[in-house]
Amino acid sequence: MTRRTFLHHSVRTIIATTVAVTAVLPNVAHSQPYPHKVVKMIIPFPPGGTLDFVGRALAQKLGESMGQTFIVENRAGGNGFVGADAVAKAPADGYTLLFNASTFVTGPMVAKAPYDVQKDFVPIALVAQAPLAVSVTNGLPVKDLAGLIAHAKAHPGQLNFAIGSTGSAGHLATELLKKTANINLSIVPYKGTAPAMQELVGGQIEGFIDPLLGAMSFYKSGRLRILAITSKNRLPNLPELPTVAETIPGYEFYSWYGLWAPAGTPTEVVNKLNAEVNKALQGDLKDKLEAQGLIVGGGTVDDMARFQRSDMAKSQKLISEGNIRAQ
Repeated sequence: MTRRTFLHHSVRTIIATTVAVTAVLPNVAHSQPYPHKVVKMIIPFPPGGTLDFVGRALAQKLGESMGQTFIVENRAGGNGFVGADAVAKAPADGYTLLFNASTFVTGPMVAKAPYDVQKDFVPIALVAQAPLAVSVTNGLPVKDLAGLIAHAKAHPGQLNFAIGSTGSAGHLATELLKKTANINLSIVPYKGTAPAMQELVGGQIEGFIDPLLGAMSFYKSGRLRILAITSKNRLPNLPELPTVAETIPGYEFYSWYGLWAPAGTPTEVVNKLNAEVNKALQGDLKDKLEAQGLIVGGGTVDDMARFQRSDMAKSQKLISEGNIRAQ
């Protein structure tokens, strides 16, 4: 074999080998067990509040149990639409997830969203439900929910109740209270829970129905009164707080928090995440959430899908009957 022939043969061999290895590499990467790189969990609202608290706690536990980093990115804007849309348009590979509250499914009912909740996302797991607190300013001369209802009937339209965002759980719970108690409350929209809570404490408004966790520190320090909570039963860690149902039988309402992935995410990835969420909710995360007045979720992917459909039907009825639209 001449030197020229040898070199020509060697170059052809190297090229062929390189092509073969390159062709195999995508399959090797694809076959790596999930997750083999950082997972991003988008929360479409600013840091702080119940949603952020629960999402960060869950991300930490998933990272610990799955041996991979789960980073939380707060991408706020458009009543949650901006962050959710980013997830809808992300690759459906399980590395970009959405952690959101029930406003995710109700928001598009009151304003045009750039995505379809049911077509563009696949539910992974229900993480927790948050009872809401019916809170009033200390200056209001009522001591319980029955007193509030009587006062509202004696002063129709004169009690100002805040909402953190249009179509939120707190907004719908307020509409349900108006309907079931047959009272007239004036709805005052705010850009978020924090400013509404500050004005409630300051006495600029009379009431606010919002997740219990947001009112807890003000309640414990005596800066506002919680007349009732919206869960079916009293909470073990706050047995002194009655439920709305004790005054209005059958009343029950929650904000809730879940995990979603873009539609088309492989079933095995969705099921693995579901299993890991359930595992996390059986450990110390359960104690952490319950200590904040939250009711721990869990269940299968199908359980989450059924829960979501049921909640959407209930919310749509309230929104239609109340003629609720984003301002």
